Amino acid sequence: MGAPSGFEYAERADGSVVISHHDRKVTVLRGARAAEFLSDAEVDPQGAMARWTGNYKRGNERAAKQHPRNRG
Repeated sequence: MGAPSGFEYAERADGSVVISHHDRKVTVLRGARAAEFLSDAEVDPQGAMARWTGNYKRGNERAAKQHPRNRG
């Protein structure tokens, strides 16, 4: 499973955090959730943003690739 990529975050002056994926706004975190995210993002920023937005691999990609409608 590859590492997540394409995520960016920006801290606003009001303390909120905007998380984007490929230049599209995904979510805005405010208050305690923003502070918790910032502490989580210090260790692994891309992984933290993937977890906080729910945009991460779920483990079923290989099975989905074999499905008849996805074979092409």
